[in-house]
Amino acid sequence: MTSLMKTTFGEYIRLLRNEHELTLTQLAAKLNLDSANLSKIENGKRDFDEKRLPKLAKIFNLNLTELRNEYLTDQIGKQIYETNCTKQLLQVAEEKAEYRRLKNIKTA
Repeated sequence: MTSLMKTTFGEYIRLLRNEHELTLTQLAAKLNLDSANLSKIENGKRDFDEKRLPKLAKIFNLNLTELRNEYLTDQIGKQIYETNCTKQLLQVAEEKAEYRRLKNIKTA
C-alpha cells in the first residue's frame, strides 16, 4: 500500500480481509474483537480502535506508518464530512497546522 485508498478505513479492512481469504470471524479473533463489532467497523457504523493498528499491521504484514496514515486520513475525512467543512475552513485549518509546526520548530 503505497498510495492512500479512496475508501473508508472499514472498507479497507474488508478489502484486506478478502484478499487474504479470512472470514469475518477469523479476523475478528486475531484482533480480539467479536465478529459483530468487526462487521460494524467494516460497514462504517463503528470506528476502528487506533490502539489495534499495530496488531492489524502485523496480521497483514503492512507498514505501520502507512497503515496509520490510512487510518488518520479516514478520521480527518470523516470529521470534514460530519462538520460539512468548506474548502475555506480547510485552508485556515491547514494554516493553523503550519503555524503549530513552525512554533514547535522554534521551541525545539
